[in-house]
Amino acid sequence: MKKPKVRWLLQLGFLLAALFSMGCAHYPPNHLLNEVSPEGGYRLRNSERSDRSDELLLVLTFSGGGTRAAALSYGVLEQLAQTEIIQRGRKRYLLDEVDAISAVSGGSFTAAYYGLFGWKIFEDFETRFLKKNIQKDLFMEAIEAGNWFRLWSSTFGRSDLAAEYYDKNIFEGKTFGDILAQGNPLILINATDLALGSHFTFTQDMFDLICSDVARYPVSRAVAASSAVPGILTPITLYNYAGTCNYDPPEWMKKALDGPPLSRRRTQLAQIYASYLDSKKRPYIHLVDGGPSDNLGLRGAIDRLTPRGDIWSSLQYMRWENTRKVVIILVNAQKETDTGSDRLERTLTSGQVLKSITNFPITRFNFETIELFRENARMWIEEIRSRRCGAGKEEGAANAGTVQGACADIDFYLIEVDFESLPDKAERAYFTSLPTSFHLSFEEVDLLRAVGRRVLINSPEFKRLLADLK
Repeated sequence: MKKPKVRWLLQLGFLLAALFSMGCAHYPPNHLLNEVSPEGGYRLRNSERSDRSDELLLVLTFSGGGTRAAALSYGVLEQLAQTEIIQRGRKRYLLDEVDAISAVSGGSFTAAYYGLFGWKIFEDFETRFLKKNIQKDLFMEAIEAGNWFRLWSSTFGRSDLAAEYYDKNIFEGKTFGDILAQGNPLILINATDLALGSHFTFTQDMFDLICSDVARYPVSRAVAASSAVPGILTPITLYNYAGTCNYDPPEWMKKALDGPPLSRRRTQLAQIYASYLDSKKRPYIHLVDGGPSDNLGLRGAIDRLTPRGDIWSSLQYMRWENTRKVVIILVNAQKETDTGSDRLERTLTSGQVLKSITNFPITRFNFETIELFRENARMWIEEIRSRRCGAGKEEGAANAGTVQGACADIDFYLIEVDFESLPDKAERAYFTSLPTSFHLSFEEVDLLRAVGRRVLINSPEFKRLLADLK
C-alpha cells in the first residue's frame, strides 16, 4: 500500500517542479557585443549592391495593419517581380533593384520574409502566413496548459510566446545576420520605444548604442516587437549593455549634442540616441508596436538618410554617390478614419472613443510624415546637385572623378500605394473597413494582393519612373 502513495508523491513532486520551472520562464536575452565595428555588421552601408544598379536607389516602406497590410505589400512585391526594366543594357526585374525595405507591424512580416528568403516568398508565404489563421494559432498557444504557467512569469509575456510561434512556423529560427548573408535588400524592422515614444529600428547602428549584436538577434522577436499592440500583446524587452563595447558616438551626434542646434530635429534625434548610452538609468528597453511612432516605416527611412546633417554626406557615407534616381514606394494600408460617431446622438461607448483616439493620431502623423518627405525631397535635389557638381572648383573636380554622368542628374519619386488612390468610393470603403487582425478570408487576401498590384500600375509617379528608366 505504501508504494502507490510514494509513486503518487513522486509524481506530484515532479509536476510541482515542472510548474515551478515554467513559472520561471524568461525571454531570450539579446547578445552582448564586445567591441563596436563601425565598418561591419547589419548596416545599410554594408548591404550588398554588386548586382544592383548604383544609379537607382529603390526603397520600399510597408505600413502596419495586420494581415491586411501584409497582403497589400505582398501584392506590390508581386507586381515588382513582373515589371521589367533595362539597367546597364540588360533586362532586370524591378524587384531585383530594391535596396532596402522599411516596415512596421503587419508589413514587417512580408518584409522580413522577403529579406530572408528572397523570391521564395512567392512559393509559400501565402500558406505560411497570409492565408493562415495566425490569430487563432496564437490564441491556442496561449491557452495551452504548459504555456499558462510560463505566462505567469514576470519575465515572459504574450509577445515572447508569439515570437516563439513566428520563429518556428514562419522565420525558421533565422537572424538578421542571415538577411545580410543572403545579399537580399536590408530589412529595417521598426518598433516603438515605450519609454520615449520614439521609433526603434533593428539595425546595428541602433544596437551599437546598447552594445548588442543585432546580427545574432532573431528576426521573429523583432517582428513580434514591431507588431506588439499595447494592451493585447506585451512589450519585447532588450538588455542594455551600454558602456561595455567602447562605443564612440559619430561626429554628427557629438556636434548635435555639444554645439549650437543647427537642426532641432537632428538635435532631438541625437538626444534620443544618447539616452541609450546610460545603462544604469535605462538597463532595459521595452519595445511595442511600431505604429504609434511611425506607422508607415517612412520616418525610419528618412532618419537613416539624414543623420549626418545633409543628404549628400549621407549618400557618400553609404557609398551611394552615383545615385541618379531615389525611389520610395510607400505601401500604406491605412484604416478608415470615419467612425460614424458624429452621426450618433447617444453617448459614445468606451470602445468607440478608444477606436477614435487611437486611429486619428496615427492618421494625422502619417500625413505629416509624407509631407515632411515631400518637402525634404525638393530640398535634397538642390543640395545633391550643388554638392555633387561642386560649390567650388575643388569639390567639383574631386567629384568629377568619382561620379559618372551629369552631376546635376538627380530625381526623387514618391510612389504611394494606398486605398485612397482607388477612384471608386465603394471599393475604398470596402478595403479601409477590413479588420487589422491576423486573420482574413482567402478571398479578402486575394483582393488585397490584386488591389496592391493595380494601384501600383496605375500610379502616375510609377509610370513616370518606368518611362524614365527606358
